[in-house]
Amino acid sequence: MFGLRRFGIKLGLETIQDILTALGNPQDRYKVIHVAGTNGKGSVASALANILTTAGYKAGLYTSPHLVRFNERISIDGRPIADEDVVRAYKRVREVHKGDRQPTFFEFTTAMAFYEFGRQNVDWAVVETGMGGRLDATNVVRPELSIITNISIEHPEYLGETIPQIAAEKAGIIKTGIPVVTGVDQAEAVVVITQAAAAKEAPLYRLNVDFHVEPEVGGEFTHVGIDNTWRHMRTGLAGRYQLDNAAMVLAGCELLARRHPRLSRETVREGLGRNRWPGRLEIVSTAPFVIIDGAHNLAAARNLATFLREELRTRDLTLVVGILADKPYKEMLQELVPLCRKIILTTPRIHRALPVETLHEYVRTLTSDITVIPDVGEAVKHAMSNAADNDAVCIAGSLYVVGEAKAYLETQGIPSFQRKTGH
Repeated sequence: MFGLRRFGIKLGLETIQDILTALGNPQDRYKVIHVAGTNGKGSVASALANILTTAGYKAGLYTSPHLVRFNERISIDGRPIADEDVVRAYKRVREVHKGDRQPTFFEFTTAMAFYEFGRQNVDWAVVETGMGGRLDATNVVRPELSIITNISIEHPEYLGETIPQIAAEKAGIIKTGIPVVTGVDQAEAVVVITQAAAAKEAPLYRLNVDFHVEPEVGGEFTHVGIDNTWRHMRTGLAGRYQLDNAAMVLAGCELLARRHPRLSRETVREGLGRNRWPGRLEIVSTAPFVIIDGAHNLAAARNLATFLREELRTRDLTLVVGILADKPYKEMLQELVPLCRKIILTTPRIHRALPVETLHEYVRTLTSDITVIPDVGEAVKHAMSNAADNDAVCIAGSLYVVGEAKAYLETQGIPSFQRKTGH
């Protein structure tokens, strides 16, 4: 199946529609929440799935990429599906595909997820887009709710080089009459999404316009929502920016609760508070303090920098970083490197990774304490073994770096996939 990656990225719906038709259109057998956006998709999607599970529904979750094991992409009630389920779904999709074009890796895995959710009779599936929205393989669903988290420039060769162009691609998930929740705040993007929603007669609800959050003491917050004001809410994910993600989750739950009363305030509060999402401001050790965050684009790097500045400013910080070649690596490093005492440069085992030599050439203009360790596992080992108990280590720059770091940490007794659910 991984050999399908040689077919690259091909945006379009014809191939996935042909496969799903041959499978009996399993995506039509359960309710769907569709989530798009540049950042925050996984955090929002995982929270919604966890809330649905807490409410007593059988809930599937489809996200990408995986960090350590393929199974992580397809989970049900907070647990990745079993190996035998992966094999069964793979064989079934391979068996039915008779099209002229080989499916891409993402098309194939999307079909596997939709098939498996149908086979296991889920009540709901929360589905994250892979790239964009309009021509993304997931955009064959008829959702109960659509969410567009936020927009920044990424994958310009596929989605466009301007915010309005990218907004138009994300807005492609908007369906006729289906409510849309969004955290998009750039005026030029808001115009595009508003027009797309109006054309589809889809009710649109905007963060900080139709709903917002107000921080409370002790990490809790008040959700001033569309229909309700919910006090003493708490998200299980770290980082101030997660409040915006939580606000979109709660607004979505308010809309769903109009027809699905199981989604009570108490259930929503419990499910949101229990949510965990691996590889996103994930604390994996306390002595030394080790945090893992994908921070795979400029917006995410800025969010990480804010967290490091606010939460770890009293600690000596070592950054283990590797970045892919299609990312604005100089701008990302400008955000992170000045906050750290030591830098360890590494590179994940993927052909799109920037060579450590390229990273070093630029990082040396920002700091002098630089170590080059190409192997991610060895880089993490070096960082942790040379850190005092009160020091901190941050592993970031790419979800592929995070995945290899977690695979190494698993050999040290730290599980690679930890989720808490409502059950």
